[in-house]
Amino acid sequence: MLEVHSKRTLTCLPTDNPYLLDNWLPTDTEWTASTPDLEVIGEIPTDLHGVYLRNGHNQVHAPIGKYHPFDGDGMIHGMHIGGGKATYRNRWIRTTGYLAEQVAGESMWPGIIEPRRAVRRGWGSIGAMKDNAGTDVKVHAGRALAAMSQCSEPYRLDPVTLETLGPDPSWARALGERGICSHFQIDPRTGEMMFFNFGEHAPYFNYGVVDANNKLVHYEPIDLPHATWPHDMGMSENYCVIHDLSMFFDAEGLKKGQHRLKFHRDRPARFGVIPRLGTSRDVKWFEGVPCYILHLANTYEVGDEVIMDGAIQTNPVPDLSDLPKDGYDRMHALLSMDLQETRMHRWRFNMKTGQTTEEDLDDEVTEFSMISRNVKGLPNRYVYNALAKPHWQLDGLKKYDWKTGNSQRWEAPKGCYVSETPFAPRDNAVEEDDGYLVTYVTNLNSGKGECAIFDARDITTGPICRIILPGHIPMGAHACWTPQSDLQVPGVA
Repeated sequence: MLEVHSKRTLTCLPTDNPYLLDNWLPTDTEWTASTPDLEVIGEIPTDLHGVYLRNGHNQVHAPIGKYHPFDGDGMIHGMHIGGGKATYRNRWIRTTGYLAEQVAGESMWPGIIEPRRAVRRGWGSIGAMKDNAGTDVKVHAGRALAAMSQCSEPYRLDPVTLETLGPDPSWARALGERGICSHFQIDPRTGEMMFFNFGEHAPYFNYGVVDANNKLVHYEPIDLPHATWPHDMGMSENYCVIHDLSMFFDAEGLKKGQHRLKFHRDRPARFGVIPRLGTSRDVKWFEGVPCYILHLANTYEVGDEVIMDGAIQTNPVPDLSDLPKDGYDRMHALLSMDLQETRMHRWRFNMKTGQTTEEDLDDEVTEFSMISRNVKGLPNRYVYNALAKPHWQLDGLKKYDWKTGNSQRWEAPKGCYVSETPFAPRDNAVEEDDGYLVTYVTNLNSGKGECAIFDARDITTGPICRIILPGHIPMGAHACWTPQSDLQVPGVA
């Protein structure tokens, strides 16, 4: 099968915005394509059954104000694999904002850079943006769940067909306008989902739990002294770790409707360790080096310590004084992980002494950490990161082995860029790295995207299989692998 599901006229093009061109160029087509009509280089593993989902931003209409890569309309790309066969689909997430703009034929909401341009009700922590649900995606209670980084309604999708089912009917309304932030965490052993949201007015932060039966069982405000801007949250076997970091919007600026991020270099980062069903009174706070954190690898417990691994940024707002106010150089700087001093880092929170100890785990710029879902919240040996070039260019993979201290790497051919790359265990896997890595590749040389599959035990040899997509796939945000056994909707591969 190879068919066009739908096409859109992209009024955001032509443009000089680099985040709408080249590897960021949006696609105008929704596809449904299956093997044998998909070209396959190599062989699809026969011991791999599940779905690889990746979210991302795929803008349709010309933006209001300056476009930021987090503003685009959410689009899910899904590769359903089973029995050596595969089916690819990509679908825009049909949020209320997306549908309204399709009727209007133009953008109706501004983005993250210029929310002051908003003239109607918006969504998210800023309260003025379109809810694009374009950042994160995971499968919980048999359905895919998508959200954006500035908080959005929790949109459910069929994890195979990618049909938008709408905000979760069981608990979305209970969260009000805040919704959920990207990087909600799912415990693979209990089926529970832990989430947070945040905003510019008190309570500045809320923490919640949805159980395996998709019931909201816990939702509590967390006492914070000011508006914060978190992006991720740690989850161990018994705790979650919430972030009150050193970068956030200036309080006086917010009163004037300004959204200028400031890195408070003299303010320690704060980390709140909360029992899974805890309240604000139960949070044990720790301090650390001033920093910002986008993404974590894992959080787990050893003895009296809660240990959190992730990518630290010790310069999240680089010096912009020499850069022109016009153009895109400032945005480039704010999205360049090398300038942000991004590297793998470890925090240890001692629950008895209240002390924090920290150490760098690597000095190379890598991000978008993934681990085996089987060790999520437990001590892990392996982590799989993307190699990061300036301007958010992910051009390779790096595998860390925390036990030996060794690593492996694979660099993509010039003009090719990877996506966040989850680990997919093979059928009946025993060892932690007994399986595959699955990623989408933006290939500017061919103009067609790819789904690349690696042997996780040795990534240095490159992909063992490349599934060529029918069209271009732009750079994306976050991804997950879900085994077939966790999918509520029957597969169609």
